Amino acid sequence: MASFLHRLGMGAARRPVAVLIAWILVLGSVAAAMVSFQRPLTNEFELPNSEFAAVLDDLGEQIPEIAGGTGTVVLHSEDGFTPAQRKAIDATTAEWRTLPHVTGIVDPIDTQQQLDRSADDLAAGEQKLLDGTAKYDKGARQLAQLRWLIGEGERDIARLQRTDPDNATLPYRISGQAELDQMLADGERKLDRARTQLDDGQQQYTDGATLRGLGDGIRLVSSDGTTALLQIRFDESMQEISPDDLALVPETGEQLADAGVDVDYGQELVFVTEVGGIGEAIGVAVAAVVLLVMLGSFVMAGLPLAIAFAGVGVSLMGAMGLTHWLDIQQMAPVLGAMLGLAVGIDYALFIVNRHRRQLADVVRDGAEVTREEIRHSIALATGTAGTAVVVAGTTVIIALAALLVSGIPTLIQMGLLAAATVTVTVLVALTLTPALLSLAGRRAVPRKAKASTTPHQDGWPEKWVDAVTRRAPAAIVAVVIVMGALAVPALSLRLGLPDGGSESVDSTAFRAYDRVSDAFGTGANGPILVSASVDSPIARDDLVGEQARIGEEIASVEGVRDVLPIGVSEDRRTVAFQVVSEEGPSAETTVNLVDELRGPVTSELASDGVELGVTGQAVANIEVSERLAGALPLYIALVIGLSLVLLTIVFRSVLVPILATAGFLLSVGASFGVVVAVYQWGWLGGVFDVHNPGAVMSFMPTLLIGILFGLAMDYQMFLVSGMRESYVHGQTARQSVRSGFASGARVVAAAALIMVAVFSGFVFSHMTMARPIGLGLAVGVLLDAFLIRMTLTPAVMSLLGDKIWWMPVWLDRLLPHLDVEGSALVDKQRPPRHSTAREDVLV
Repeated sequence: MASFLHRLGMGAARRPVAVLIAWILVLGSVAAAMVSFQRPLTNEFELPNSEFAAVLDDLGEQIPEIAGGTGTVVLHSEDGFTPAQRKAIDATTAEWRTLPHVTGIVDPIDTQQQLDRSADDLAAGEQKLLDGTAKYDKGARQLAQLRWLIGEGERDIARLQRTDPDNATLPYRISGQAELDQMLADGERKLDRARTQLDDGQQQYTDGATLRGLGDGIRLVSSDGTTALLQIRFDESMQEISPDDLALVPETGEQLADAGVDVDYGQELVFVTEVGGIGEAIGVAVAAVVLLVMLGSFVMAGLPLAIAFAGVGVSLMGAMGLTHWLDIQQMAPVLGAMLGLAVGIDYALFIVNRHRRQLADVVRDGAEVTREEIRHSIALATGTAGTAVVVAGTTVIIALAALLVSGIPTLIQMGLLAAATVTVTVLVALTLTPALLSLAGRRAVPRKAKASTTPHQDGWPEKWVDAVTRRAPAAIVAVVIVMGALAVPALSLRLGLPDGGSESVDSTAFRAYDRVSDAFGTGANGPILVSASVDSPIARDDLVGEQARIGEEIASVEGVRDVLPIGVSEDRRTVAFQVVSEEGPSAETTVNLVDELRGPVTSELASDGVELGVTGQAVANIEVSERLAGALPLYIALVIGLSLVLLTIVFRSVLVPILATAGFLLSVGASFGVVVAVYQWGWLGGVFDVHNPGAVMSFMPTLLIGILFGLAMDYQMFLVSGMRESYVHGQTARQSVRSGFASGARVVAAAALIMVAVFSGFVFSHMTMARPIGLGLAVGVLLDAFLIRMTLTPAVMSLLGDKIWWMPVWLDRLLPHLDVEGSALVDKQRPPRHSTAREDVLV
């Protein structure tokens, strides 16, 4: 590989303009494709064979009007809605109804009036029931009196028949008694009918009162009349509707501001997909400063940035062009840009730094830096440092491509796009970097480089590695304690999907979430949808009672605040309920509530012939977390397994890859802990704009593990390969640790700081989903580079000595040789006129 990359670097160095033009043409082509074919990104989230999707699909067939997506619009007027404002709301509502995909609008003011009237109707029904009961009681008393009169009459007739059978009044008495008997029979029949009606009325009232009580807390206009919750219903789920079509809703609502109505929109109606806010810009600026300090030249500092932007530009513009045929999730380009910028700068830096070190050696040897010398140095840097770049990039690509095992299309798409971005970045680094270095010519020679015969003085890398190796046991214990302490919060990790409460304080989505929480309760931000199906149609007269019975069972679950029936299928075999929890959709109590509904409550109702289905954001949170948790062990095993094989081939050692993996586990645990402490516990919330702590995004662990593993192995590769090279060239194990560390520590430190700067920029991204990933990667890279790779690794390697490089002979023969040390290039250290071989090949 080293020889091939040497030839590639030499070719690019000799024809730099052609290489530059080729990449410009590539950039122009993908830019044209993006302009011609780009379509909006999607926030569609697909989880194959999920329960929440199946329930929603079933409801779509049974009760179509409630199965589509629902967008929330929050209206607010400080002093209540005036007639003029109500007129403006009606006009805007009429326009909203004409928008694409809109099937209906739940007018909050009209609906609230209906809810209020239903309470009045219930009170009137109760009074009617009381009046009917009083009338029934009065009729019952009258019949009792009639029975007494009939009894007295029968006794008089019997007495006369015994004592005076010829009494002239006896026939009249008998006839009158018969009339009274008939009257009693008629009265008893009427009273029985009245009793039946009264019982039916009582049952209807009880069922109605039960349903009213179950949903008594549900309101669409706040009790003070200042906030209204308008719901727009769509014919498809919110994820399936184009962001451009959804953007028409806030555009149409702008006219309400003229009427003095404050309007905010739920997270489902507004999307932030752009990358390149102030946070990301600051991150890149800090990376540029690090490059300038390290390389001491604006030209050299700009070169890695140019490589990174070229790689990211080609990848992301190409991906945007593909949106004409593929639906690309809005988070995928963000992840690609985040990772592409970081590795692009680092990979170019490694090659540039190697080239500059070689030129500095030429100057120190007193030789002249000719054009041919520069070309040979570029080729050699590409062959040695470029080999490390290929191995490092391959490790990252393996970690990202392995997301295929998750089985979640959205996650797979993120991983593949990021892997493609890294692939393109590696290609750009291996071809465009040599070309630009060739064009830079003598400007790549370090300014401080000069011929010298004085002995080399130790810098901070030598001093640091000496301190670490002298106190290796203490260093190992200290690192483990620090990493373990940082990892403690990870034990309470909870996963979920972000809601409006996670957005920036100044965003309309957060204001909508906050106002809904204040006016209607936090649970109103993410109601749960429950369907109940039976085998036989429910009789019309029994419908309210059946709804009340099922609703009471649902309401008995801890954490349920309100239950409201919202629909019945035409065949009356399926009824739907909206369940409002006491807390938001990502809260732990809501997760427990859903578990209870899907478990004991479902089983209880199933015994009565009722099949329960549960869907909604909280259900999606649970199912996504469960699916990811189930795929995570296989993913970790695959990533680590493949990388162990690759690292074993590279380092020709069994223990070095194991040490690298063990260190990674410490890093990932610590980064998880920091993310949980900030985003779930709310520590330093003011610093990181976390004003509503909650569950961590479900994708975060999988993405963080994959990306951080790849990057950690990058630093392992760039640092330990120098140690391996020194060991192969005859140094002792301890000497090789020192010399290898000294040769690679500066560039690894700079590369780590650059990555931390880039990732930290995304901590304040407009897209809240990117924030925990950015923080996790920034912390993970910082800890992994400086504590694991630059402290723990040299300490352990110095303790183990030669044992660290042990490898069975049969395995050494079995594995291929990649020649990462550049052994095949030893004779190419200088142009042919300089025949001196040099052994100190540095990465």
